[in-house]
Amino acid sequence: MQISKKFNNPEVFPQRASSNFCPEIFDRPSFKELDKLIGLMDVKKMLAEITAFSLIQIKRSEQNLKSQPVSLHMIFKGNPGTGKTTVARILGKIFKDIGLLDKGHLVEVERADLVGEYIGHTAQKAKESVQKALGGILFVDEAYTLAQGGEKDFGKEAIATIVKQMEDHRDNLVVILAGYCNEMDHFVRSNPGLRSRFPIHIHFNDYLCEELFQIALHLYAEREYALSSAGRWKLKHILTEFTSHRHPHSGNARFVRNLTEKSIRRQALRIIDKTHLTRKDLTTIEDVDLPELADLKT
Repeated sequence: MQISKKFNNPEVFPQRASSNFCPEIFDRPSFKELDKLIGLMDVKKMLAEITAFSLIQIKRSEQNLKSQPVSLHMIFKGNPGTGKTTVARILGKIFKDIGLLDKGHLVEVERADLVGEYIGHTAQKAKESVQKALGGILFVDEAYTLAQGGEKDFGKEAIATIVKQMEDHRDNLVVILAGYCNEMDHFVRSNPGLRSRFPIHIHFNDYLCEELFQIALHLYAEREYALSSAGRWKLKHILTEFTSHRHPHSGNARFVRNLTEKSIRRQALRIIDKTHLTRKDLTTIEDVDLPELADLKT
């Protein structure tokens, strides 16, 4: 999208900087939400740069200085469970906070939402998805699947329709294409026009073992549970084994979410027959509640 004069309202600009990941970023709830995410330091730094650059171009325009057009359409590359959708959702809020988008909502779609079954159906479905996303972000997950069909496949028509809609709504729409690294690289190479239209490429690394551990602790705390000492030791052992043998489809944070939810169910089964349940009984996850790695789908 292009920054236009409608974003000159000074009320949209925060007044002070406050962030651990970039001293120039602004103190708004959306930025704080991004900053609180575990890991993703390179992603946070890149988004801080993009946001700061966008705001500075507006400020330069206000002072009648030359400003560069800013395209905010992006490609997110990474394995499942690395935070791509979560970051996209927060990014919509950030762009709304600073006046770059009217609504800042996220519309998540995949191939089935965009590709029709007969001539003319694909363009209609793609346009409908864009209409829902106007004022916010259209997030196309596994976008590379749109280019994997044959000559008669309608996936390429979906891409062309989205690109046309991007031009028609350049002032109030951000499109993010997401998927596996290698597949997205091949996708962009197969359609040279995409590179210029999606100039921002952000790589989401797999989470480190310690980051997954912190994510698990956060998930337990959100649900008012806590691990015993033995539980913490076993969780670290599971995550060490998981990160040592994981593959691109392992799931990262999704794996941790499944693990925590399964352990909570196992804890419930363990204590259900107790006559008098204390607060500690109800909130403590023991090592026996944690499933073995082999019992979890990775």
